[in-house]
Amino acid sequence: MPQILTLALNPTIDVSAEADVVRPTHKTRTTNESFEPGGGGVNVARVLTELGGNVEAYCIAGGVTGDLLKDLLGRIGLHTHIIPVAGNTRMAHMVYERSTRLEYRFVPSGAPLTDEEIERALEAVRVAGFSWLVASGSIPAGSPPDILARFGAIAESKGARFVLDSHGPGLTETLGRTPVHLVKPSLNEMKGAFGSHLDASSCGEAAASLVADGKAEIVAVTMGADGAVIASRDGIVHVPPLKVEVKSAVGAGDSFVAGMTLALADGKSVAEAAMFGAAAGTAAVLTAGTLLCQREDVVRLYEQIRATMPDPTPAAR
Repeated sequence: MPQILTLALNPTIDVSAEADVVRPTHKTRTTNESFEPGGGGVNVARVLTELGGNVEAYCIAGGVTGDLLKDLLGRIGLHTHIIPVAGNTRMAHMVYERSTRLEYRFVPSGAPLTDEEIERALEAVRVAGFSWLVASGSIPAGSPPDILARFGAIAESKGARFVLDSHGPGLTETLGRTPVHLVKPSLNEMKGAFGSHLDASSCGEAAASLVADGKAEIVAVTMGADGAVIASRDGIVHVPPLKVEVKSAVGAGDSFVAGMTLALADGKSVAEAAMFGAAAGTAAVLTAGTLLCQREDVVRLYEQIRATMPDPTPAAR
């Protein structure tokens, strides 16, 4: 059975392209178009596979675009279990503007799920075997706010560890409702959920308070150019950023989740897992468009991060 099962309730077909200039009204001619299967749970599974993890992606797919998603998943050889639904799988579009080196990302909310489709997804996970369940990405429009907590309860019933990476209700309506081993919000998601006053210097204590309140065993907050801060019962670890050339931010958070989850599943300490997650997240920004991290980059960057943190022991709270 797969050691890690990832859940993609709202997957995407990620379309990426480049343009000289993005302008309103006028047609924007693009080049270097690519189509990749995406969305949180799919991206996490892709990175886990790249890093040698034993993983299977449970993925909802529907409509004509769902057929395309299944075809794309088959082309990359990702081990998947498709849960059919009626609505069309969403398509996201990213355009890199060469003249400014800015990235424009257009992400639709996706088709809503029916109660029957939600139950079909829950039942698919109930009968699956796994040691870790990663719920990553947004929840579909119109879904019950506690939908991810229901999947977390299934993980608990199996004695599996539950990893959460979502935002909005997917984050706030899951924490405190079911045991969460690792939650990975971004700084903006932390601010939206727990206080707009938070910044890179104060979010560590906010993350530590979630641990103290029993909301999650490990809280990893990714902060982009400010690195990441990780709170656990052992204390707070700050992983500093590495200076690299950013080609695309697509999938960086998902790569972080995959790297940290895999390291924890392999028995690494929280500090070591945090560094490996940061290496995977950093490696993702080195690739253009919707491409994700490459294993050789992750290993190289992990060693660089370790060199900047000779004593990764968490600071006491």
